[in-house]
Amino acid sequence: MQADYVIVGAGSAGCAMAYRLSEAGASVLVVEHGGSDWGPLIQMPAALSYPMNMSRYDWGYMSEPEPHLDNRRLVCPRGKVIGGSSSINGMVYVRGHAGDFDHWEESGARGWAYADVLPYFRRMETSHGGERGWRGVDGPLHVTRGPRDNPLHNAFVTAAQEAGYAETQDYNGARQEGFGPFEMTVYGGRRWSAANAYLRPALKRANCDLVRGLVERVVIEDNRATGVALAGGTIIHARREVVLAASSINSPKLLLHSGIGPASHLAEHGIDVVADRPGVGANLQDHLEVYVQYAARQPVTLYRHWNLLSKAMIGAQWLFFKRGLGASNQFESCGFIRSRAGLSYPDIQFHFLPLAVRYDGQAAAEGHGFQAHTGPMRSPSRGRVSLRSADPADAPVIRFNYMSTEQDWIDFRQCLRLCQEVFDQPAMQPFVKHRIQPDDGVADDAGLDAFVREHAESAYHPCGTCKMGAEDDREAVVDPECRVIGVERLRVADSSIFPRIPNGNLNGPSIMVGEKAADHILGRDMLARANVVPWQHPYWQTSQR
Repeated sequence: MQADYVIVGAGSAGCAMAYRLSEAGASVLVVEHGGSDWGPLIQMPAALSYPMNMSRYDWGYMSEPEPHLDNRRLVCPRGKVIGGSSSINGMVYVRGHAGDFDHWEESGARGWAYADVLPYFRRMETSHGGERGWRGVDGPLHVTRGPRDNPLHNAFVTAAQEAGYAETQDYNGARQEGFGPFEMTVYGGRRWSAANAYLRPALKRANCDLVRGLVERVVIEDNRATGVALAGGTIIHARREVVLAASSINSPKLLLHSGIGPASHLAEHGIDVVADRPGVGANLQDHLEVYVQYAARQPVTLYRHWNLLSKAMIGAQWLFFKRGLGASNQFESCGFIRSRAGLSYPDIQFHFLPLAVRYDGQAAAEGHGFQAHTGPMRSPSRGRVSLRSADPADAPVIRFNYMSTEQDWIDFRQCLRLCQEVFDQPAMQPFVKHRIQPDDGVADDAGLDAFVREHAESAYHPCGTCKMGAEDDREAVVDPECRVIGVERLRVADSSIFPRIPNGNLNGPSIMVGEKAADHILGRDMLARANVVPWQHPYWQTSQR
């Protein structure tokens, strides 16, 4: 029960690090509390609503009552399974905008600008259909596109063009801004999770192994991490380093149980202070979104398959041939736009789905319908993850503090109005019957605010709780090499280190962090900086589109 490197968490970043560290010849033990990811509910892309709602695969976390959302408690799914959240997510693949990573560097994460991270995105990808020169061609992570054979996908993108927005053929390439095809981590008809892409190949090496168990704390001796303690008393020893990659919820929780965090909070729970780091658990961010839903005039939506017979046929076709509707997450068209003039890059994302349905699999009562998920990408609101008690078995306290600033409300109203404007264009009219939500009568600020309070849901993108920054930044938890400030031989490398949430879904950036962190851990030179200039709207200062 010892190795050169002990990685806590077999999720997006943890799997990538296990692959790269073992590839370099180091011995690696990955510790994961969850079980197997085998079975159609995880591996079949169209079944995505099932695993994130099953206690077998999900930690079952919920937020505290959110005061600005009518005191609702929102679900916060985190993968408790091999592959982590990459095994229960929607498989949407978004790198983030170049401006996101340039902001990371400006905020103290030196060496994490877009020119620095783009080579790692390239290294990790095999892109099927992406923009030549901007995308990877031989990496472990396969990124594909759906067939887009439902007429609603083309209608949505055409309507956006009619509204004055441009088309982009690859939002993960030079130009994010615009509307076009969505990308997914699906390959050969299967979910291409971090487990399939990275961990399984790594485990075929003699120097990489997987240990099942619940990590309760990091073992620290003389201010140096020497291993991890599992429930039941087992100690796993790290000859070189311990790396936490347990998610933006569990990584700060483990640091707190290990005596690393705000001294006053640790004292409340009788935990000895190893390093007083006020930023542990702070800076919690997420993407909040709503579903703008319409009833369909024509029976072309996926609702025609919303019956047991069709589901059985789709399942059988996928099981035997890995083809058909079961082989796609059905998110096949999207958009990224700026909410107003004066913003240098997009701050609104649209996921289009040719079905009116919730993430929990509940279809709209209207029958045939379609929807766009939309919400602001860079909310100024910040929350915190903290301990409920000194017992590692207790779930943490998760307070997102959603919609806590006036800017949040201004941005959300604009999202809803701009989304409705797209659906009002001529290309959508043959398919639009009426709006389901918000109700057709909802148009003023008060009505839109009430809709958000009642219906906004997490997009399941929590991050930022172990912020990366300069060593003299008291709110930073890790330095730009992912080392925990104040403790030796301990790193954190997952979405918790994001200084600010990037545009889009977080699986891609999380894997990138694992890739880049592996080079830091190995003491290697970083990949050569990219010498490219991403597209920017020439009139962004004066024009919204």
